[in-house]
Amino acid sequence: MSSEKKYSINSRVWITTDDGTFLGEGRVELLRQIQVFGSISKAAKEMKMSYKKAWRLVNTMNEHSSDILVAHKIGGTGGGGSVLTEAGVKSIEMYSKLVEENKAFLSSKLSELSL
Repeated sequence: MSSEKKYSINSRVWITTDDGTFLGEGRVELLRQIQVFGSISKAAKEMKMSYKKAWRLVNTMNEHSSDILVAHKIGGTGGGGSVLTEAGVKSIEMYSKLVEENKAFLSSKLSELSL
């Protein structure tokens, strides 16, 4: 009995610099959660990540970018927090588009293969 198999290709995308990873799935999800919660601490908690690791990732992304992605608000009424800058929002959009285009490309290549 021969049953036809359905294949798919999966991949992950990282954007790196000479110094290491700039953006990847986890970092972009952290940016999304900061955008939702307005807080690195709350974003880290939502992702079940330590605050220390989230802070380190944000600092690394800010250092590797030509523009700040996450800006920090100092206390005051309602307390402090963090916000995505325009560059942060654009980074999420760019990365998401790149991932979708990569999936489409890989799917088109898979259809060319005879497995």
